[in-house]
Amino acid sequence: MKIVVAIKQVPARDSVLRVDSAGKWIADADLTYEINEPDAYALEAGLQLKEQVGGEVVVLSAGPARAAQTIREALAKGADRAVHIESEDNFGGGDPLVVAKLMAAALKQESPDLVLTGLQSDDLGMGQTGVILAELLGVPHATIIMNIEVSGTTLNVKRELEDGWFQNVEMPLPALLTMQSGSNKLRYATLMGIKKAKTKELKKLSPSDLGGMAAPTTVIDRVYFPERNKQSQIFEGSPKEAAEKLIEKLRFEARVI
Repeated sequence: MKIVVAIKQVPARDSVLRVDSAGKWIADADLTYEINEPDAYALEAGLQLKEQVGGEVVVLSAGPARAAQTIREALAKGADRAVHIESEDNFGGGDPLVVAKLMAAALKQESPDLVLTGLQSDDLGMGQTGVILAELLGVPHATIIMNIEVSGTTLNVKRELEDGWFQNVEMPLPALLTMQSGSNKLRYATLMGIKKAKTKELKKLSPSDLGGMAAPTTVIDRVYFPERNKQSQIFEGSPKEAAEKLIEKLRFEARVI
């Protein structure tokens, strides 16, 4: 079974974020980077499936040259080989359609049985790349996946819904799934895995190798931090009346209760 896991390198969660001089994105001079957390769970799901049914796990990533470090970490955890769509361009500002089209072109050379992605990225959080990719590949897909079981050419997946509800779905292969964070326990790379990762295949492709980069369909106009302000409000009346007004504000305006 050939499993392709799409991963993305994002700014580390403890990074100090500053808006760049153009006001279009985050200044990256002082940032450190790591694998997108939902993608880490997708990778773990792919590695567990490989252990259960055999086959190979191929990592696919679109990003600048520095993303190779994150790709090597995925190889160290047990992925067999990787494909890196490398460009110093920002892929249309991270437009999910631009990224998905490049990935779809790369995947057509692989013909995978199963494609796994994270539910969304920690930086942009659009949650669209996976489902757009499934549409471009013409394969069935399911989102917010917590568990995967393979039976021949059929998948049985568990989706997380709202309020503690779940949905079990049966679907054919090939397919694409977007994985929910916390769906499994992440493994660490072993010392032997780190050594082996240095010798594993890392194929590099440019956007021109895949037919060129499409024009973005979305544009980030401005990035800015939320404005902070303080405001005091005195509730008149008896303690009971003031408490009722406070509860109403917290419930319908602040929406914290």
